[in-house]
Amino acid sequence: MPENDTIIQFIKYALAGGLATAVHIAVFHVIAWKIFPALQPHDHAVRLLRLRIREINDYQRARNSMISNAMAFLVANMVAYLTNIMWVFERGRHGFLVEISLFYLVSGISVALGTSLMGVLIRRFGMLTTYAFATNIVTAVMINYAVRKFFIFQG
Repeated sequence: MPENDTIIQFIKYALAGGLATAVHIAVFHVIAWKIFPALQPHDHAVRLLRLRIREINDYQRARNSMISNAMAFLVANMVAYLTNIMWVFERGRHGFLVEISLFYLVSGISVALGTSLMGVLIRRFGMLTTYAFATNIVTAVMINYAVRKFFIFQG
């Protein structure tokens, strides 16, 4: 693949990833607000949208944020998969079941690392949920592009 094509592909990957990240953030916040309370009064979504939240301790917040993140991951990763196969990468290196399984496995590993880090940052340091949640994004981007490009899809 010529260098310009690689740059264009990475830009498309970043845009697709941006969409999946936006879905992940939105789903996470809805779940952390309504189903498994994990938000604090100073979280950006709480202040911006004037959300009413329940006060919980850091242990509950850490647990609930990790559960909320796992649920959001399932939805956002499907968005990532669909945009990757429709717009960024070429399918065909593996059959559908192997391809989607590898996609979720790699993404799952990166999100598990980020989720664990999020829990530690909240439990040990009392970090704001919004900032601790951002560790997932950084962790995923660092791992996912290379693995998807060179091992899951045809490049």
